[in-house]
Amino acid sequence: MLIDDISSPEDIKSLSYKELDDIAAQIRKRIIDVVGKNGGHLSSNLGVVELTIALHRVFNSPEDALIWDVSHQSYTHKILTGRNSQLDTIRKRDGISGFTKRNESVHDWFDAGHASTSISSALGLIQGRQLLHSSGKAVAIIGDGALTGGMAFEALSHAGQIAKNLVVVLNDNKMSISANTGSISKYLSRLSTTPKYQKLRMQIDSFFNKLPIPSKFLRKLIFRLKRGLKGIFFHNNLFADFGFEYVGPLNGHNIEEMEKVFHKIKEIDRPVVVHVITQKGKGYSPAENDPTAFHGIGPFCVSDGTAENYYKLSFTEVFSEEILDLGTENPKIAAITAAMVKGTGLTKFAHRFPDRFFDTGIAEEHAVTFAGGLARAGLMPVVAIYSTFMQRGVDQLIHDIALQKVPSVFVLDRAGAVPDDGETHQGIFDISLLRPVPGVTLLAPASAEELKLFLRWGTTQQLPVIIRYPKASCPPEEKAFSEPVVCGRGVLVESCIYRSAPEQKKRLFVCTGGIYPEVKEASELLSKREIAVDIYNLRFMKPLDKQYFLEVVSRYEYIVFVEDGIRIGGIGTYLESLLQRSLEGKKTAVCGFPDRFIAQGKRSEILEDAHLSPSHLARKMLSL
Repeated sequence: MLIDDISSPEDIKSLSYKELDDIAAQIRKRIIDVVGKNGGHLSSNLGVVELTIALHRVFNSPEDALIWDVSHQSYTHKILTGRNSQLDTIRKRDGISGFTKRNESVHDWFDAGHASTSISSALGLIQGRQLLHSSGKAVAIIGDGALTGGMAFEALSHAGQIAKNLVVVLNDNKMSISANTGSISKYLSRLSTTPKYQKLRMQIDSFFNKLPIPSKFLRKLIFRLKRGLKGIFFHNNLFADFGFEYVGPLNGHNIEEMEKVFHKIKEIDRPVVVHVITQKGKGYSPAENDPTAFHGIGPFCVSDGTAENYYKLSFTEVFSEEILDLGTENPKIAAITAAMVKGTGLTKFAHRFPDRFFDTGIAEEHAVTFAGGLARAGLMPVVAIYSTFMQRGVDQLIHDIALQKVPSVFVLDRAGAVPDDGETHQGIFDISLLRPVPGVTLLAPASAEELKLFLRWGTTQQLPVIIRYPKASCPPEEKAFSEPVVCGRGVLVESCIYRSAPEQKKRLFVCTGGIYPEVKEASELLSKREIAVDIYNLRFMKPLDKQYFLEVVSRYEYIVFVEDGIRIGGIGTYLESLLQRSLEGKKTAVCGFPDRFIAQGKRSEILEDAHLSPSHLARKMLSL
């Protein structure tokens, strides 16, 4: 059978195990070929091919809901649920998503993209069905990396009290994006090296299952006695303590073994954890050898795994080198990330200063408050988290950092338009979320030089400093970008055509640093028509030297505010209001992301869709 012939999970349920091995090989080749062209999450998807097949063979999706945590590992699921013909469009504009998506298929129960949510979603679904007298299991497939997130443990604690038809499949590959750290990883490693537990568990279960149990009270008593006997002969089991039946560890690449277990647990009306061991990147040697590099990757050469280089010099690379220099100069600088060592550019720092580097796992809330503790001890913490994931740490930043005026630097990578990953990964909310917080400083560099300046300046401040920048190449340097940092003030980049036509100095773009390249290109488009437009790079979105700002913009008649964040609550709307209250006769407009979630695409496509492309910005200026 060919995967081209699979239109639903029913098509694989009658196949032999030999045929299933062939299907698994076809799926792996298909995923490797597509990700090689489009980019995507390779290692995580190659690791769950057999697991996905086994789940779809035993459970009846969508009546039995398969809920993928993060869902970046759902490519096999998409193929088995009739989307193989669309896989070539994955992560492209108007194509299918690299994550589960409700509007794509009835087999996708939730739009996902962030970690540690699956157990909560599955528990809510199961309880809702119970109240509505609906049938079906809910299966949450969660990686060991996502289990480092506190939300997963909140859900486990709740589920152990109330859940019945809940199955948690723990996909243990000892990885999140980078290798897992911490006691949870060590605990799971200990479980996976003790298969004698399962033999003992089955013997105890077999003995008690033969006993007549006439009442509900006796069933509960027997259940507790079973747990007690298992505890006597074996280590206490974390999941059992939460109220779950624990099964495993299983070979996550043996379909037959997994099927037998899944059939048994399908009949259990208590919550169950199935511990499955998989290999991230399985079946493709470059990904097996370096699963971190192939976790989320751009297009690459399939024959040897060589990746294409998108960026000449990215903001992430600049941060990586500068934080290393700062750490060398200042022994009080410590770096923190939440399972994003390579993605945030902290790999070199971690190797050079292991005692001053901390990977908290997928635990952004803890990372932020932990940084506050380091600062109170006298260190200068630099916390690197993607903008979209920093949303989870906003409460901690308000309460544990800003309220207490903790000296610290927060670096928000992937701010603004984020290519390919879609709605859940766009970094467009941080400006609106963080600008209202008292006492914070919010900066946006437009170039490599500005990022270096901001980092050095930020690590000398006695208040929290937030620096945001995009997933993009650094634009060419402007002379103004090397000007010293003056709190609350930006820099002016003048149009090159004023020398010949100084009287045309009427138009001004005011922008955040992350969208400077598009604003610069819009200015150049207009200069070709002999229309001069200056650019005021804000640098600071908070605090703002209002008097200085008004002095700058007072020279211009037409002013367009441009930001790579959502317009509602953004800096542009605020500045336009300030200008209209303070100066008369100015014609203004605000350009930012609209009031909707932004779909996947290339950076240029995302900005085009949001009317933030250079041509849109030029037209907006002319419309005034």
